[in-house]
Amino acid sequence: MFDALRQSLNATAVSSFALYILVAAIVFALFQFIYTRMTPHREFELIRANNPAAAIALGGALIGFALPAGNIISHSVSILDFIVWVTIAAGIQLLAFIATSLVVKNLSSRIVNGEMAAAIYTAAIAISVGYLNAACMTPSA
Repeated sequence: MFDALRQSLNATAVSSFALYILVAAIVFALFQFIYTRMTPHREFELIRANNPAAAIALGGALIGFALPAGNIISHSVSILDFIVWVTIAAGIQLLAFIATSLVVKNLSSRIVNGEMAAAIYTAAIAISVGYLNAACMTPSA
């Protein structure tokens, strides 16, 4: 039992984990920063003011970004490979918000006003796009 544990927790595996989780956390924070600057409304102010629509919409975007990011980590061959593909994933997630804004008129003001239908739809689009994005980001045979 201890041999199996020692093999799975070897120095290379632990250092790779530490590197990937650190880079993933930085990239996640960077995506959140860019996303919240790109949207016309101020998510954190709204969340602090107890606006659930803002939390749902932002939460959906974060999940929609984390889905492909996790898949990319599973299939990447290096940190640089991860960064390149996660940048693509972030761009697609940002485009999904822009597209949703075109479909749902006055999306930002609707979120500011706490309209749950707009927030839920926005989150559903973000998660769906993230899921499809993750499925497409697999190594080719």
